[in-house]
Amino acid sequence: MMKEAIDLKYSSTRGKAEICDSAEAIIKGLAADGGLFVPKAFPQVSLQDIEAMVPLSYEERAVKVLSLFLTDYTKEEVAGCVSRAYGSGKFDTERRAPVNSMGDFHVLELWHGPTSAFKDMALQLLPQLLSTALPKCQVQDQVLILVATSGDTGKAALEGFADVEQTRIMVFYPQDGVSRIQQLQMLTQQGGNVKVMAVQGNFDDAQSGVKAIFSDEEFARTLAEKGVRLSSANSINWGRLVPQIVYYFSAYADLLAEGAIKAGDEIDFTVPTGNFGDILAAYYAKRMGLPVHKLICASNANNVLTEFLRTGIYDRQRDFFKTITPSMDILISSNLERLLYHVTEDSAKVAGWMKELAGQGSYEVDKETLKAIQELFWADWVSDTETKAEIDAVYRKHKYVMDTHTAVAAKVAEKYAEANPKDKCPMVIVSTASPYKFNGSVLEALGAETEGLDEFQLLDKLHEVSGQAIPQGLAKLRHAEVLHQGSCRAGEMKDTVLEFAAGKVF
Repeated sequence: MMKEAIDLKYSSTRGKAEICDSAEAIIKGLAADGGLFVPKAFPQVSLQDIEAMVPLSYEERAVKVLSLFLTDYTKEEVAGCVSRAYGSGKFDTERRAPVNSMGDFHVLELWHGPTSAFKDMALQLLPQLLSTALPKCQVQDQVLILVATSGDTGKAALEGFADVEQTRIMVFYPQDGVSRIQQLQMLTQQGGNVKVMAVQGNFDDAQSGVKAIFSDEEFARTLAEKGVRLSSANSINWGRLVPQIVYYFSAYADLLAEGAIKAGDEIDFTVPTGNFGDILAAYYAKRMGLPVHKLICASNANNVLTEFLRTGIYDRQRDFFKTITPSMDILISSNLERLLYHVTEDSAKVAGWMKELAGQGSYEVDKETLKAIQELFWADWVSDTETKAEIDAVYRKHKYVMDTHTAVAAKVAEKYAEANPKDKCPMVIVSTASPYKFNGSVLEALGAETEGLDEFQLLDKLHEVSGQAIPQGLAKLRHAEVLHQGSCRAGEMKDTVLEFAAGKVF
């Protein structure tokens, strides 16, 4: 039997916020001192516990893992949240997050949910966790969810929170920084409590604007007078991160079931990485006892993480590139702060680095911290040209069509294998989006003619080339009405939030 964590508490990475239960951490999203909530301890999972997951459904595996962290929720509450998140035909496979083989690698497919991206794995669950937390904490205010998105988080959050009682959700996205399919997914979102706004800038402008709003105490008081409080659906929210831990355990259990590994064998994960939340969840799984050997961080031309993991220097003062992997077009990886805290266990040091990042645009960790990180993490990056070549090569060899982000991970996994020939651990590539979400780039990589085709003709063309079914949620966009319009400068975001918060319909 899996041991239950006893009354697990949460504190801030920066050390000056109050200690709280998971429900309160999920409602708040961001700690009062500007830091991120982290668990005070890592629940431990034995090899026997992992083996016991093999015959279980994804939902059953999720309840076991989540209950270790959400100790102020009852088992029945966790099970109810999980059932509502992953049931009711929302996912196109009973396995929810299946593992498939592709040559020497395994692929963990996280895009079988309603928006065809890995964010569904967390953002179908977060609204359920939040709505369950509100009465626990005796919160009667309306909760306004603020989201900055580089593409996938926005739609997944909108889909999850649409018409959820006692909530409103407002999503900011970079005006020219998402794919047309991603944009249409957001702009056609239905729901009486949703709002979508383009930001004239890149993702970091949108994310920094949201963070500034969260840290503005006077603004919080203004909202409180209206009976509104802020929370986040970005991966800075613990309720977004904790569901992601589940699929790493689930992947291992599936590999055991297939006979691809034996109990106790270590495996590697390569993760396409932007905001560092997905790969951080794998780190949590490792700390809990999952046999993970190496975590490979895959980046595009915005390779700030590659440089950091190699040198210990984090410098966001660099050219920003718009790539064919827009969900990774990020220069400020928020969740890295959590890793720094867990490695150093020194909140003052972490707060200092974050202050340097905010004020000077860069920081450098000490050699001891870098060494500890490099023992588990490895990093590399690939160009758009390499990404397209990888999509084509994998399709020709395996008849498997990858999206652009997955292709980044696949190519970096190959680079890792070449650089580390002694590592014989099975490699799992984390696939974060359906190829249909980035159909134009995928078709170009496959050498298909795309000139003059609109987004929906591209969907049809990719279906013709790949033979894979078009995800239902994307097919519906063909006739969906655009319901959200408008844009603002980063400096105007606060005003648009206040206007939305003042709306009478909740």
